[in-house]
Amino acid sequence: MLSDVTRDFILHWGEMGTRWGVNRSVAQIHALLFLAEAPLPADAIVESLGLARSNVSNSLKELQSWQLVQVRHVMGDRREHFVAVTDIAEVFRLIVEGRKQREIDPTLQALRRFASAAEAGHEPHVQTRIAEVLAFVGMLDQWYATMTGARGTGPIDYLRMAQEIHRLLHRRP
Repeated sequence: MLSDVTRDFILHWGEMGTRWGVNRSVAQIHALLFLAEAPLPADAIVESLGLARSNVSNSLKELQSWQLVQVRHVMGDRREHFVAVTDIAEVFRLIVEGRKQREIDPTLQALRRFASAAEAGHEPHVQTRIAEVLAFVGMLDQWYATMTGARGTGPIDYLRMAQEIHRLLHRRP
């Protein structure tokens, strides 16, 4: 039986997941595992969330593909148990990395093709607009590489630095 706060968190996480383009069940399972004290077998997830076994199985595969959930084996139990990454900065990094691979990288490839094709065409306004989009998405890609390439500096460190920069830029004389 889930506590009220655990249930509410799971429901909210599922709702937010749908707004971010993630299946509600996937997000709810992630929330349950994120809050769990110990690894959970699939049947405990089914029972806790009232989801179909096939839905839980497919959702766990999706979460594993994002590297947000891993399989753990428990001594004396032949079933697979699942555990979520609980370092929220690492969760954020994994989600951003996954979205970059699935969304930004293919978009950059397409934009480069479009830019090349637009150069060959006779539509300067199309070439200009595509070049602007390519430059912007390229900057996002470069920003991501900078944020993830610095050794010993994680997303939380960058957020703190950004807050400090904002404070310095907007302080009153």
